[in-house]
Amino acid sequence: MPDPTPVRPTYPLAERVDCVDDYHGHLVPDPYRWLEDADDPRTVAWMAAQEELLVAHRTEWTTRDRLRERLTELFAAGSVNAPAWREGRPFFERRTAEQEHAVLLTVDPDGVERVLLDPVAIDASGTTTLDRWYPSVEGDRLAYLLSSGGTEQSSLWVLDVATGEVVEGPIDRARHTMVGWLPGAKAFYYMRHLPDEAVPDGEAHLHRRVYLHRVGSHEDSDILIFGDGSPRGRYFFAGVSPDGRWLILTSSQGTDPRNDVWLADLTDSAPEAPRLRTLQEDVDAQAMATVRAERIFVWTDRGAPRGRICVVPDDDFAYEAWQTVVPEDPDAVLVDFAVLEGTQLDRPLLVVSWLRHAVSELTLHDAATGERVAEVTLPGLGSVNQLMAPPRDAHEIWFTYADFATPTTVYRYDARTAELTVWARPPGGVAIAGLTTEQVTYASRDGTAVRMFVISAADRDPGPRPTVLYGYGGFNNALTPWYSTNIVAWIEAGGVFVTANLRGGSEEGEEWHRAGMLGNKQNVFDDLHAAADRLVADGVTTHEQLAIHGGSNGGLLVGAALTQHPEKYAAVICSAPLLDMLRYELFGLGSTWSGEYGTVADPEQFAWLHAYSPYHNVHSGVAYPAVLFSVFDGDTRVDPLHARKLAAELQWATSGTGPILLRREAHVGHSVRAITRSIDLLADQLAFVAHELGLTPPE
Repeated sequence: MPDPTPVRPTYPLAERVDCVDDYHGHLVPDPYRWLEDADDPRTVAWMAAQEELLVAHRTEWTTRDRLRERLTELFAAGSVNAPAWREGRPFFERRTAEQEHAVLLTVDPDGVERVLLDPVAIDASGTTTLDRWYPSVEGDRLAYLLSSGGTEQSSLWVLDVATGEVVEGPIDRARHTMVGWLPGAKAFYYMRHLPDEAVPDGEAHLHRRVYLHRVGSHEDSDILIFGDGSPRGRYFFAGVSPDGRWLILTSSQGTDPRNDVWLADLTDSAPEAPRLRTLQEDVDAQAMATVRAERIFVWTDRGAPRGRICVVPDDDFAYEAWQTVVPEDPDAVLVDFAVLEGTQLDRPLLVVSWLRHAVSELTLHDAATGERVAEVTLPGLGSVNQLMAPPRDAHEIWFTYADFATPTTVYRYDARTAELTVWARPPGGVAIAGLTTEQVTYASRDGTAVRMFVISAADRDPGPRPTVLYGYGGFNNALTPWYSTNIVAWIEAGGVFVTANLRGGSEEGEEWHRAGMLGNKQNVFDDLHAAADRLVADGVTTHEQLAIHGGSNGGLLVGAALTQHPEKYAAVICSAPLLDMLRYELFGLGSTWSGEYGTVADPEQFAWLHAYSPYHNVHSGVAYPAVLFSVFDGDTRVDPLHARKLAAELQWATSGTGPILLRREAHVGHSVRAITRSIDLLADQLAFVAHELGLTPPE
């Protein structure tokens, strides 16, 4: 239990400097500007003192060892993902209990399973990650991306699948690229950043182009296909249809919710000089094209914010010629689809994945008429991901399923027999106590109906319990039921875990997303505050027993929440957060997110940002809740400076007794990390909130 007579902690001294910026005539102080520089001697000394402060408080977290032990047991279940099939050969990732990272495997024609890539075998330190991988359509070659230290600055490699030998690489500056293999596996399209010397200082990570690479040639001789002269922050993705006929190219400005799409018929033009035809350009909507069964299928939210599937004639790309096959559902979001056109089927089929109020559904449709011909009964109220159909002659599909109580499992559906079977479970077994999930609908500040999942032990005490409320609310990302070791560990320890489907996500389609972006961003924070109030009103918890948790854009969410309504929350987990919204565009990938948040260059948008920017809305003498910031030195998406600056500001301003702590980790970044590092991070976060909320796990 927390100290019954707590006192305000003593914090490391942080100099407040006289730094003021003028934004459209508004003078805005920035007293901790110096903390933006990680190499400033003052920053180095201050961070060392923050580490000492964290270590001192960690000794008070009496539940940490028990939570870490349980997290280790839960992670020992391992993981597995859906296979990508190429000419009868599966490629898939799996992690066993003793492995720090998942490894990429295949199964040879003789039925023997074989490891193709093991990140730890490549780098024993565990700081190298396998970011992405792309088998050729014949399955004889594999392109893959590796990065180190969490930076996501990937290099591209190619190996021979039969021998396991590397035949190409590294090709640098290939961060987040897709690879579109041409038939024969002798060439592929990919995206590469321009070299440092070709762009303004500090902008190398913001300029991409599309190239054709021929295996065996030097990357400096790659042929520029598209993007010459494009503005910074322009994203490109290139793919090739399974039959090799069509190059499909998309482009968007940063993470804006709109894109351009072009196709080139490679039977009518050379791969090195494809004649691109416009499918969509300069339209405020999204579209994704897939070519299967000799037809061009397009998912789009144009005129259908919840999504629909169209067929486009290959001789007429005009929007007026698009024919809706699967129409928009007024209550469900069409999130993904795959095409089955196997010769053993009576007719080609579309397998369509939906979200109905954040819960997955799976249906089958006639690919020609869109008629719904079947529904796939899923194991529960959970999430479907990774629809994977073989690229040729497909009559079956693989996908993953998970819910709050079920680890991710791979299923196979055979459209010939309508049989759903388990293809692979996580390799390790783990016993999980009975959990129950309730979906609750509540009203936000403006009356909008919002939903949240309340997960607890099936036999929990009906009285209020220490509760963690988790949210994200941005970038069109949906929070659907998913298996998470920290959720299970927290509930088994006696707590309640809640995930809220806030505006800004995709749970209710693109309109839901746009209701939480740009000038509507305050709706997201209001949705979280209303969730907290409803949990208290329902007796699930009390404000003194309520913590909020978010990372990245979710870190911005909880940062804004704790500064707007500090009285509603007792503790906050704020991980890899955006917090200085007046300068976020200057660091990491921030400039690519202005379509989501806005830019201070525009006076109206500056006003939006300044109104909720956590760093700029801290007030001296307010009793702020306890906060644990988590930052990662290798993070190239969200710079750790955000957390440093808000931590310093809160430590200076708060009159509260809850500690403001900063946890820094080296050699990891925004995304994938080794399992032991994940366990240590989660153990700290859960033990911190357990201490602050007074949670004592049962024996």
